[in-house]
Amino acid sequence: MKQLLRCLFSVFCVIVMVLTARSQEHGTPAEAKQMVEDALAHIKQVGAAQAFEDFSGSPKWYKKDIYLFCYSMDGTCTCQGANKAMLGKNLIDYKSADGQPFIKNILELAKKGGGWIEYQWPHPQTGKLQAKRAYIAKIPGYDGLVGAGAYK
Repeated sequence: MKQLLRCLFSVFCVIVMVLTARSQEHGTPAEAKQMVEDALAHIKQVGAAQAFEDFSGSPKWYKKDIYLFCYSMDGTCTCQGANKAMLGKNLIDYKSADGQPFIKNILELAKKGGGWIEYQWPHPQTGKLQAKRAYIAKIPGYDGLVGAGAYK
């Protein structure tokens, strides 16, 4: 009986370690919001154009599986930490995998000052579709937004 309990305890410990390690690979909503707040401070410091370039190329702005994305209010992608092919493209009619008019939705949210939005999006490391929760903020002094999200 003692041996069975030790074995079960060992299995439990391994499961806890695996889940803990796996949860550390994923960013949290709090980390996504903090990244957006840090991005707003960076924009204020260096200006929007330089910040967008920094956000799209520096590992500093890509933590775990959280990255920044920015759009002008006409729907043009001005920064994208996970897919540079989107830069400069007007994606106003782009829909998320679950059919949401994602860009239109985040633009509307930014017009209201920002906040949280949930949608389906491919994970940048696995390519698999996952639920994601993103924090969106209007960029002061610029006609656009910055956002970052955490996969569930």
